[in-house]
Order: sequence, then structure tokens, then C-alpha cells
Amino acid sequence: MSKKSQNWDFIIEPQNSLFDLNLKDVWRYRDLLWMFVKRDFVSFYKQTILGPLWFFIQPVFTTIIYTFIFGGLANLSTDSLPQPLFYMVGITTWNYFSDCITKTSTVFKDNANIFGKVYFPRLIMPLSIVTSNLVRFAVQMILMITMMGYYAWNGANFHMTWAITLFPLLVLLMALLGLGLGLIITALTTKYRDLAFLVTFGIQLLMYTTTVIYPLSSAPAKYKTMISLNPMTGIIECSRFAFLGQGQLTWYTLGYSTVFTLVSLILGIIIFNKTEKTFVDTV
Repeated sequence: MSKKSQNWDFIIEPQNSLFDLNLKDVWRYRDLLWMFVKRDFVSFYKQTILGPLWFFIQPVFTTIIYTFIFGGLANLSTDSLPQPLFYMVGITTWNYFSDCITKTSTVFKDNANIFGKVYFPRLIMPLSIVTSNLVRFAVQMILMITMMGYYAWNGANFHMTWAITLFPLLVLLMALLGLGLGLIITALTTKYRDLAFLVTFGIQLLMYTTTVIYPLSSAPAKYKTMISLNPMTGIIECSRFAFLGQGQLTWYTLGYSTVFTLVSLILGIIIFNKTEKTFVDTV
């Protein structure tokens, strides 16, 4: 009997195309995705005293340190904005991107035991990471908005602009950029384990080529082009312009970040789909 003449409930077939994402399967396994999201929270904060309060503690302490070192000792410009507020916007946006790429970059290595035992769409695992980090990002956004309210009450000179309508696009770009680059790295780490070590401090170094701790307007002219080549620069500048009214928002930089994100995502999907067929043999 032919396969089509048999009434199978579910058929597992090899992928015929590198672009075959099996999105129907991803939707069918959506309950598994939420289970992985819940697992990420439980495993990360298990046996901790403060638990989810770390959502607030980490950005607050980082903001205090940046304010003391870069705003106080180094006296870097913040475009006349309150220093804690300036750094908080950059830290919040950067943290979401860095968490997405760092945790996605070890998907194959961290979950080899699960992948080798049971079938489910492999793309669910990195998607669950991006989703769980989105919840953490939302909590930190509440903290940032609370801080904005405090400074507005005390008469600080900042204001929201029309670019706030672009914020959903910025969040999507951060998520897809972290997902795409993470998929590329996790595929390569199945053969080259050194990349896992490079990613850890490489992301920290990459932050200094963005405008997290300084505005693009104060960067030396000879370095502005190099800083603008970082796709997160346009996203951070647009976020500051949207929430605080200061930042060099141009359609060129935002368009560049969008194109870079889409290219990274496409390459990540291709490499991920190619690697997932044989990675169990190499991990």
C-alpha cells in the first residue's frame, strides 16, 4: 500500500529543503514551547533566595555601576539626559539581545540528550528561549518606565516622541537578530567548541561598539561609521529617541539594522536546518 492510502495520524519525513521550517509542526507543538518557557524560569531561579527579583536587581546594579564609572569617573556625555535613565534604556535593550544570542548559541550542546531521544520540531527550543527572554525584557521595561516616571515627576528634561510607535518593530528586530546569530553559532559549536567560550566575552566586548554607554553624537567622527555598522546601534539610538527624545534616529541606520537582521535570520535558518540532521553524531 502507498503511504497516501494509509490513514496515518502523523508522518515524520526528512526535510527536503533547507528553508522548510515545519511551521505547522511548531504550531502543533505550541504546548511544548510553553513548557520549555516555564522550564527556563524554574531552572534558572531554582534554589535562589530572591528568585524573580533578579529581573530588577541586575539592571539596577548595572545602571548604578555605569553611572559611577562612565558618567562620574569617565564623564562621558549622555546628551543632557539624566545619567541613570540614559544607561537604563541602553542596558534594557542590550540585555534582551545579548540574552537571546547567548542562550540560543548553546541550544544543540545543552539539549543534546533531549534531541537524541524524542522527536519534536527543533526550532521550538530556540523559540522558547527568545520567548522566555521576552518576558524578562517586559519586566525590565516596567522598571525603566517607572524610572522615567520618577524623573518626569522631578522635572527632568526628556520627552517621548512619535518614534514610540516603532517600538514593537525594535523588539522584533532584537529578537530576530539574537535568534538568527544564535542559530548560526549553535550550529557551528557542534564542531567547534571554542566558539562557546568566545561568545561569552565576545558579546561583552561587542557592547562597547554600540551606544549603550555613550551617545552616537559624542563619538569621534572617525569611529562613527564603525559604530554604526553594529546593527544594535540603530536599535538603541531609536529606542532612546522614542522614550527620551534624544538619539540619532535615521531611516538609513534603522533600515540597515532591518536588512542585517533578515540576512542573519535567513542564514541562521539555513545553517540550523542543515546541522540538525547530523548534529547528534558530532555533539
